[in-house]
Amino acid sequence: MNILPVELKKLINHLTILPGVGAKSAQRMAIHILQHKQSQALELATALNDCVQKLKKCKQCNNFSSDDICSICTDPNRDQRTICVVESLSDLISIEQTSIYRGLYFVLLGHLSPIEQIGPEQLNIPTLLSTIHTQPIDELILATNATIEGEATAHYIVSHIEKDIKISRLASGVPVGTELEFLNSNTLHQALSERREILEKS
Repeated sequence: MNILPVELKKLINHLTILPGVGAKSAQRMAIHILQHKQSQALELATALNDCVQKLKKCKQCNNFSSDDICSICTDPNRDQRTICVVESLSDLISIEQTSIYRGLYFVLLGHLSPIEQIGPEQLNIPTLLSTIHTQPIDELILATNATIEGEATAHYIVSHIEKDIKISRLASGVPVGTELEFLNSNTLHQALSERREILEKS
């Protein structure tokens, strides 16, 4: 659209990287910010810049942190012998909001996808497996999404565990095809409480 300034076009294009935001939505958002929220927009830009510049991945679990090790991994009140594997930080936050889980996490930051060339290395799965095999871990909770990709990722992890530990999956109350961040707290609470143990590593 040639009537728009280059700077506005660029802003609209960048906003489309957000999930669920298409060109029309991005255009409405950009114009609304410029017309009504200019001071807040500058604060937003500063906050975004601070996150990009100052946050890093936790060396133990891949969670975002301002330090090398995140606050969850360093919390002495967490169960250090249980790890919950999730696909994203949004999933971690959803589980934390249930207030039922008090163990550690490992954030994959995605799922296996050969089409997108996302393999075990891109998800730091070797780091997860090393932690399981070298640390006193009693239980691994696989909280990947109930999607084809999430199930494939969980299966891959299970098939590469050579240590005799309890491996559990969220209860079947989670609808097939559902991503954890869209579940309400009650459903997720129940899925965690009634998680089932995986008996066979096939």
